Amino acid sequence: MTLPGDWEMVVGLEVHTELKTNTKMFCGCANSFGSQPNTNVCPVCLGLPGSLPVLNERAIEFAMAIGIALHCTIAPSTFHRKNYFYPDMPKDFQISQYDLPINSNGYLDLPDGSRISVERAHMEEDTGKSTHLGGSGRIHGADRSLVDYNRSGVPLVEIVSGPDIRNSAQARAYASELRGILIATGASDGRMEEGSMRIDANVSVRKPGKPFGTRCEIKNLNSLRSLQRAIDYEALRQIEVIEDGGVIRQETRHWDENTETTSTMRTKEEAEDYRYFREPDLVDLDPDQVWQDRVREAMGPMPAQRRRELVGRFSSPTDAQLDAIEVVIDLSLDRLVMTAIDEKVDPNLAVARAANELAGGLGGIANLTSDAFTTTLRMEEAGELSATQAKAVLGELLAAGGEPRAIAAAMGFEQLSSDSLGATIGELIAQHGDEWARYCEGDEKLAQFFIGLVMKLTKGQANGKAVIAELQKRR
Repeated sequence: MTLPGDWEMVVGLEVHTELKTNTKMFCGCANSFGSQPNTNVCPVCLGLPGSLPVLNERAIEFAMAIGIALHCTIAPSTFHRKNYFYPDMPKDFQISQYDLPINSNGYLDLPDGSRISVERAHMEEDTGKSTHLGGSGRIHGADRSLVDYNRSGVPLVEIVSGPDIRNSAQARAYASELRGILIATGASDGRMEEGSMRIDANVSVRKPGKPFGTRCEIKNLNSLRSLQRAIDYEALRQIEVIEDGGVIRQETRHWDENTETTSTMRTKEEAEDYRYFREPDLVDLDPDQVWQDRVREAMGPMPAQRRRELVGRFSSPTDAQLDAIEVVIDLSLDRLVMTAIDEKVDPNLAVARAANELAGGLGGIANLTSDAFTTTLRMEEAGELSATQAKAVLGELLAAGGEPRAIAAAMGFEQLSSDSLGATIGELIAQHGDEWARYCEGDEKLAQFFIGLVMKLTKGQANGKAVIAELQKRR
């Protein structure tokens, strides 16, 4: 979106990602989404008197992997208590990192070549989850509230970008690329719909070259679509306030999906409001170089590298192909695609089938082997399967797995012999002489007319490429 006049937006994102550990940050309770409320709790994550935290080693490794992927400096760090009262925080403080984070001074390069700085990526624990019943669903005006402490104490990394983002599309691209990195490191599943990744957007506006304006923070955006729309709305709101002679207050705002507007939640807290002080029950964290190298060596390629490798398989990719490649990378389907291409399958076909058919059946992707995917595409290229039939075979593979040729046979996808196909086309030419004459005169659209008739008569057993070849032979 282009802002009116010569206004410029300034955006920084704070991305909170839950780490994919088996247990919580400071205790042995299960880190499991979807459990019955308040079943994964203990004295430590409930903050009961006398309980002591013990740092999760795997969470540290995931945090370092994120820092390495974002080109951060990994340094000795400390934990602090961030004090505030809210029902979902049973201790009335959150253990976080303040002035000495584990990761700092990194960056993330976007697919368009722009670079966004990463100020820090620090560790902390998650809060519980409040559900407000009655009214608008928010705490103000609710009849009552329920609190589930299963999430309390789940390990988090908060990734704070620099104020380098200048439009909502760039913010979305940053969040999308970061999500891919988090999944690639194994640190997170990136499931925004489950709250595994949540985004706060700091938005301000200014005239070009002027100092930064007063920012407002939009909390807990849980989809890329919401992120983009909320940023656009908030920037336009601030411009309207300023142009009407008003002043922007630094505050935290809520994004309402139904009205597509932001509204005031509370005035923005400053660091002193949280009364940070060192966590007395945890020692300093100082991962040595050997440990860092071990984490680095265990990491696979990141999305940017995988994207470059896949794009390199095309001589001159079109915009549509680049869009399909982006889907393949985002959904981590590139291993299947690259294996098929290495087996001489046409790159465009492999990417197209992955970006469409596989993307629509991700729930069954574990059922599909690289060999089965490659074999299906080879059958399609050889004319053993039509495009429609190949898609049907892939759908069955995603649903239940199996061997493509056996599935094709069970679905009745045996191809017609050339003699049988020729006889069918000969009959149709005799029945549709006018259309045949126009086709022979150069009306190429009528090829689809004859293909449709052949498919109907053969119940989909004919191959479209073979039909076209037979039509051209008879022309």
